Amino acid sequence: MSHDGFRIGPHAIAPRLVLAPMAGVTDKPFRILCKRMGAGLCVSEMTTSDPRFWNTAKSRHRMDHEGEPEPVSVQIAGTEPEVMAEAARHNVEHGARIIDINMGCPAKKVCNAWAGSALMREPERVARILAAVVAAVEVPVTLKIRTGWASDQRNALQIARIAEDCGIAALAVHGRTRDQQYTGVAEYDTIAEVKAALSIPVFANGDIDSPEKAAYVLAHTGADALLVGRAAQGRPWIFREIAHYLATGTRLAPPSLAEVRDVLLSHLRHLHAFYGEASGVRIARKHLGWYARDRPEHTLEQRALFRATVNRADTAHDQLRITADYFDALVAGEPPRLTAAA
Repeated sequence: MSHDGFRIGPHAIAPRLVLAPMAGVTDKPFRILCKRMGAGLCVSEMTTSDPRFWNTAKSRHRMDHEGEPEPVSVQIAGTEPEVMAEAARHNVEHGARIIDINMGCPAKKVCNAWAGSALMREPERVARILAAVVAAVEVPVTLKIRTGWASDQRNALQIARIAEDCGIAALAVHGRTRDQQYTGVAEYDTIAEVKAALSIPVFANGDIDSPEKAAYVLAHTGADALLVGRAAQGRPWIFREIAHYLATGTRLAPPSLAEVRDVLLSHLRHLHAFYGEASGVRIARKHLGWYARDRPEHTLEQRALFRATVNRADTAHDQLRITADYFDALVAGEPPRLTAAA
């Protein structure tokens, strides 16, 4: 494997950085943005394997890959082998070039239906699901798991061996057990153990939030690639920063305020166009909160005021104008002129 890339089936992926699928976050506008900012692969948010919901507006948006950089990877979740196989076929017909199976999500909504990481309690069912999906489609199938169901039941290695036997093309391991949700500290020893035991590519996931941490996790686990999730929210340039650090050992300068402003405005316009104005404005609010969260140039008070002001904007025009004015003031070194009444 080359220093900077790896393969999933026929697809060369470089750099070795993957945007982790996050429900309600990794939609098409965000995937395209992260790809532009240096992610080697972006995985879509989870789509349901239940065909009754495939024609809802939400599912149609999730299955829209028009204009998206190849290869398109789509995540599915469910508990019935035949239903999952059908979902995989359906998504391949709609442009998926990689199918990703979710057994890493700890969400109650997913786990109560025995999907997500709850499936790790049932290795035989896991084997049936994986075999059915791999047999159903010609494209590579990847799998995301956690280190286990509970802290005293770390069975990632058992599930990983099943995955490799079933023909899974690559495996992502989140360094937490199901009962940890997203709390505590991710542990990387289990990922290292899984990587050492398998011959397929293994990706490390969990708390990768800086270039230095990325280098540490790669070295510690021997993983072929890293998944970056929450750290990319409001910081899509984290991908190019990590890639630069892995390649050179030096930090890339952070984006200028002017670049942050331009990235954000272009992201907002894409959201408005993709979802339509009303939904786009609403969905953009969480992204605006994340972008504002980490800016060192302004005070906590200014951040709170920006969020309050921009969250009241209910047209695309107002949302763009308030955001542009705010960042223009920061670029000019002036305190942002935000009034509590937009």
